[in-house]
Amino acid sequence: MDPKLIEELRQKYIKNPTEGMTAKLVRNMTDSDLLDMHYFLIEDNDLDDDEFEEVFYIF
Repeated sequence: MDPKLIEELRQKYIKNPTEGMTAKLVRNMTDSDLLDMHYFLIEDNDLDDDEFEEVFYIF
């Protein structure tokens, strides 16, 4: 993973820690833990939409 991107994410979460986190905890996280946290925080963004998502299944 790009070190520049990781540092940008770290600064983002240090400035605005997620619920239950502190800037100190974010600062001391491993790169892997930081990326995992970011992934799980953005994973559900699509689920928050009230729009119906059309899905096609092929059997």
